[in-house]
Amino acid sequence: MKNPFETDEQRAFRDSFARFVDTEIKPFADEWDEAGAIPWDLHRKAGALGMFGFGIDEAYGGLGFDDCFMRAAVAEELGKCGATGVGAALGARNISTGPIALLGSEELKRQVLPQILSGDVGSSLGITEPSGGSDVANLKTTARQDGNEWVLNGTKTFITGGMTSRYFVIGARTGGPGLAGISLFFVEADTPGFTRTPLDRKMGWWCSDQATLFFDDCRLPADSLIGPENKGFIAIMNNFNFERLALIAQSLGMAKLCLSESIAYANERETFGKRLIEHQVIAHKIADMSARIDSLDAYLNQICWMANEGPTPVAEISKAKFLSTKILEYCASEAMQVFGGAGYLRGNPVERIYREVKVMAIGGGSEEIMKDLAVRQMGVVH
Repeated sequence: MKNPFETDEQRAFRDSFARFVDTEIKPFADEWDEAGAIPWDLHRKAGALGMFGFGIDEAYGGLGFDDCFMRAAVAEELGKCGATGVGAALGARNISTGPIALLGSEELKRQVLPQILSGDVGSSLGITEPSGGSDVANLKTTARQDGNEWVLNGTKTFITGGMTSRYFVIGARTGGPGLAGISLFFVEADTPGFTRTPLDRKMGWWCSDQATLFFDDCRLPADSLIGPENKGFIAIMNNFNFERLALIAQSLGMAKLCLSESIAYANERETFGKRLIEHQVIAHKIADMSARIDSLDAYLNQICWMANEGPTPVAEISKAKFLSTKILEYCASEAMQVFGGAGYLRGNPVERIYREVKVMAIGGGSEEIMKDLAVRQMGVVH
């Protein structure tokens, strides 16, 4: 579906990234997913295309500009690759670089951002805890001052890139209860008192590592505090909006792949003396999937335009987040019906997408949390 807002520059960027996905990812996606990892050189190739540089000054290796259409294009094209754990493995750093660029000292930005944005090293954001994911206000990890150091104690879990990242941005409670008592800290992987263990046997995202992080009297220098004390929540919230935008676009890409795979299979497979596509019940599935995808495509384009014009359309992003995963769930289920038994076999992208729907519906804010945030942003509930 044509994007009425798209510029020549945005189109060229999308085309360039789509070629990268087609040549550097798609042929190997199934192999990497089964192996449980992607080659690190792929991070560097993605970094060279500017995937990690949106909204960050060129002095630190960034693009020097931001564009939500381009952000969405990256996520959508990665959603079409057939193994969306690849996008998770590459994109984990994107939600950690924002707080560094926004609140970090000049020294910290110059020291770590070029390494992260180039793809040479990984970085992760640590907010989610075993006791609660979206309930950031009740975050339990603590940081207390002891002389010229901070002492960090607590646990983070479901941290994407947690086993491979060198740098971490960790949310910890430094003040009283609620959102006003949260600060952010920069932690390096080799810091004494910091350990991590992988989350194994996941339903999906096999080629993206997720980990549980442990901080046991982890001592950090005074300058590890990122930004003002007790002011970390704002930076976290800004990040969540970009993360949710990416999840919307990736869900769209995944749904489009379900549709294209279904059309191809329905044109090839024959039953009862004719191609599947010639059976009205199958043709109607294609029409229903396409209509839902077009509606999400148009909604995402409108949101990207609104975000570029400012301010960030939080209510619309929240609504699109749960809408996109419901559309993806529908398309994945219908694609499985089109494929029948063939869709149940490993190595088929439809099988993988069917398993990975739920991580898209939960990650970045569950459907239930997004609906609650949407009505509050709309002013319906106070």
